[in-house]
Amino acid sequence: MHANARQLVGQFLVLFVVLALTLFLPAGTIAWLAGWIFLVLFLGFYLAVNIWLFKHSPALLQERLRLGTSDQKGWDKLLFPLMLAFSFLWFIFISLDAVRFHWSPVAAWLQLVGAIVLLCSFCLLFLAFRENSYLSPVVRVQEERGQTVVSTGPYHHVRHPVYAGIILFVVGTPLLLGSWAGDLLGLIFVVMLARRAVLEERTLQKELPGYVAYMAQVKYRLIPHLW
Repeated sequence: MHANARQLVGQFLVLFVVLALTLFLPAGTIAWLAGWIFLVLFLGFYLAVNIWLFKHSPALLQERLRLGTSDQKGWDKLLFPLMLAFSFLWFIFISLDAVRFHWSPVAAWLQLVGAIVLLCSFCLLFLAFRENSYLSPVVRVQEERGQTVVSTGPYHHVRHPVYAGIILFVVGTPLLLGSWAGDLLGLIFVVMLARRAVLEERTLQKELPGYVAYMAQVKYRLIPHLW
């Protein structure tokens, strides 16, 4: 547990530095209120969720703090880093647009809408974390932890509520930060996320008992009544 705490603090500090540099260096200024609001909201959520996991689900926290596993699917070893790298490039683009070049400005009231959508994404993500104690950041079946199918909470409505929450994040973040074009560029990330959901389900169908029956019970992957 003490190792978890040290690692959690270390990852939080690294995330703060990297994300702050990614946002404010391209912007060319630290006098960017929306940037600070986003940083406080995002890092506050990150810290709050991990503190909750530390207290209530330490096994899941340990799983999420692992840097990599040998049984991570080969395709995910390529796709996951690609998505991670794209997300930082996305932030850089948003910063350039919103502050330095003003390619696609967003009205103040829509920035408020973006903040609300962002908070909704955090709520959905937390509900998924609370419900699913096997929520690994990489695609693998955790046989050593006796992984089972989760069908309660948000998993009763969609099979990938975390991905649904990330889509809300991708929509809300550019609006809050002030970049319409960031939403358009975010569609690329959504496509990669959807592809990962399909590939992940193929793995779960083959390796996780009960998942095929769960798919028959819960029809939609990400968006109820749509897909």
